[in-house]
Amino acid sequence: MRDLLSAAGSVSRRPSTILLLWLLICGGTPVVSASAPSAGADEPTYKTGYKSMRMLGLDLWKALKPKFRKQIHPEPISFETDVTPFVHVVEFPNDPEPMRMVFISVGFIDLVNNIAHAKAIDRIQKGYFKQYVLSLAQESGEKELKELPGLSDKRFWTEDVLNEQLSNFNQIVGVVVGIKLAHHYLGQYLKYKDELKDDAQHHTVSINNLLTPKEWDAALRCGVIDALNCGLSIEGVEALYDAIDEMPKRPPWTVNFLPDQVNVKGLKKEMKKMEREFFSGKNLE
Repeated sequence: MRDLLSAAGSVSRRPSTILLLWLLICGGTPVVSASAPSAGADEPTYKTGYKSMRMLGLDLWKALKPKFRKQIHPEPISFETDVTPFVHVVEFPNDPEPMRMVFISVGFIDLVNNIAHAKAIDRIQKGYFKQYVLSLAQESGEKELKELPGLSDKRFWTEDVLNEQLSNFNQIVGVVVGIKLAHHYLGQYLKYKDELKDDAQHHTVSINNLLTPKEWDAALRCGVIDALNCGLSIEGVEALYDAIDEMPKRPPWTVNFLPDQVNVKGLKKEMKKMEREFFSGKNLE
């Protein structure tokens, strides 16, 4: 236990990290509230957030091959109350296996909810997604992400739109977390862990800044396969990558999800090919 807590301090000096890890170790459930649209008792709100991400993490872990699954903690997602959108790969000493997992920020929950909803709204109001991407590109990550524009419009909260939002949310989380878990079992985290320590501003360096193109491609493939094995499609995560790719200038936090050098058009083509082959019954592993 003492080793785990001291390890938490070495990963981040933020008290929230140590608190959330302590809750995880003790079997508790951290209460993390991402910002959601203001809603009264009778007003709609998202069904997606911390709990749904946690359940997706369990599904992703169960869908891994046994040789990979034994390398990952059975509850692979923990949370940090940071408004900057990120998913960080972390490891803590433990017996018999180190605790290998990912830390997801509250800012990431907000980001995924917003992108998932904006893409769903775009089906009934063309151009809405592109409009939101321009706004998102202005977000530095130092403050909570702004709410989507026009959320008081009841058309944006119909059952059809919210079902689409839910689907997009699950698909984004599935692929993004699947990729991050792959950094563990492919040995990429172990290779780069000494370079992932907090910088002078206490910001953890993104592993995407260190991966070679070949390493990124390998992790992407594993992440997509893991998500597909959980019954998830890729349409939602395409929206995330489109959003980043269409930004006039990318904020620094975007590298947490997409290395700067990646060709998004080629990336989407490869993911679609994998999806077609998977649903045709081809073994991708």
